[in-house]
Amino acid sequence: MAALLPWAQIILSVALMTLILIQQSTAGAGAAFGGGDSESYHTRRGAEKTLFTVTVALAILFAATAFAALFI
Repeated sequence: MAALLPWAQIILSVALMTLILIQQSTAGAGAAFGGGDSESYHTRRGAEKTLFTVTVALAILFAATAFAALFI
């Protein structure tokens, strides 16, 4: 199990980075400096909602493997 954990973390981290980069960003370059439109919230639907849910699940799994690595 201890030899498998680093490989699982590598796979999870690459998948997590990929999913984060795939997601559509509603914030433009101006929003980083306080600009942008006033409506910053939008409802996720379809594939965007699925990507968000899978990203959250992978983030939880990555955190769990990181905590497991502390005790193994």
